[in-house]
Amino acid sequence: MKPVEGIFPLLNRNRTTVITTHQKPDADAMGASLALRHLLVQLGHTVTVISPTNWALWVDWMPGCKEVLNYEADKAKADKILDNAEWLFCLDFNALNRTKTMTDKLKQLHCIKILIDHHKEPDTGAFDYGISDPSKSSTCEMIYDLIIGSGYSDKINKEISECIYAGVVGDTGSFRFPSAQPAVHRLVADLKSKGLDHSKIHEALYDNFLENRLRFIGHVLLNRMEVFYEYNTVLISVPKSDLLYYEIKTGDTEGLVNFPQSIRGIKLVAIVIDRDEERKWSFRSKGDFDCNAFARKYFEGGGHFAAAGGRSSDPLDVTVKKFLKAMKENKSQLQ
Repeated sequence: MKPVEGIFPLLNRNRTTVITTHQKPDADAMGASLALRHLLVQLGHTVTVISPTNWALWVDWMPGCKEVLNYEADKAKADKILDNAEWLFCLDFNALNRTKTMTDKLKQLHCIKILIDHHKEPDTGAFDYGISDPSKSSTCEMIYDLIIGSGYSDKINKEISECIYAGVVGDTGSFRFPSAQPAVHRLVADLKSKGLDHSKIHEALYDNFLENRLRFIGHVLLNRMEVFYEYNTVLISVPKSDLLYYEIKTGDTEGLVNFPQSIRGIKLVAIVIDRDEERKWSFRSKGDFDCNAFARKYFEGGGHFAAAGGRSSDPLDVTVKKFLKAMKENKSQLQ
C-alpha cells in the first residue's frame, strides 16, 4: 500500500468515484464518507457513497445522507456503479470483510482502492494507496488532515464542517477519550472559525431519539446489568426479546456501553446484544486494559485500545459464559 499522499496531485482530475465504509455506519463512518464526497464533488468528481447496510436515523440529518445507497436494499444499482468506478475510497474499516455482503464484490474490483482508517492491523495488501493511523481520534479527523494536506482547505464549507465535527464528537465520546489530542481541538477551533454551529450537531446526534429508546435503556440498566466488583467489570446482556418489546431499531443501542463507565473503579464494560444473525459485542475500558487485544483473542473482533467490538455465532447464554471465563482469565489485568 502506497502512502495516501500519492493521490494528492490527482484529486483535481475528474474520476468516477465510490466511497464506502463499514456495515451499520456510525457518525464517524458516515461523516467521513460524506465530508469526502462534498470535497470530491467540488473538485469535479462523479461521486457515490454506498453503505453496506442501513444506518441509524440519528445520522440521517447529515448533508448528503439522503443520496447514500444502501447496498443490501439496492444491490443491482450499487453493483453497476461499483463496476464503473475508477477510484474506491474505503473509510473507517481495516479489512474488506467489514463491509459484510459487499466483501466479495469489492475484492473483484480492479479500480484503485484507497484506505483511510484509524484501526489497528489493516489489511494493507488489499489497497493501492492509504493511511492507517490508530493514534487519530477518528476517520473524520483523517479526512480533515487529507483536505488540509492536499491544499484544499478553502473547500471546507458548512456541509464538510458539520460532517467532520459529527464524526469527531462521536468517536471521542464528546472529547472525553484520550484520543482527543491537541490536534483535535485545533481542528474544532478551525471549523468554528469557519462558522460551524456545534450545538446544532450535538442536538442532532444526542437529542434525536424516540421515547422507547430511553425506556429500553432504563430497563437494560435495571435488569440486564451485572457488576463484578472483584474483576472491576460490568456485563450487560441484551436478549432478542428486549429488542422486539421496545421496538429497537438500528442505532438505538449506540452509546449504551458507555453508561456503566460512570461506576467508580470499573475498568472494563462489555455489552452483548442478541441479533438475528449473530451476537454483537462492544467493549470499553479505562486505565491499562487493552480492549483491542481482548476482542481479538476471544470474540473475533478488534478496534482500539479503549474501545473495541466483536462477534459470536454462539447462542447468547454460551457467548456470555465464554466472556465470564475470559474475564476470569484476565483477572490480574482487571485488578
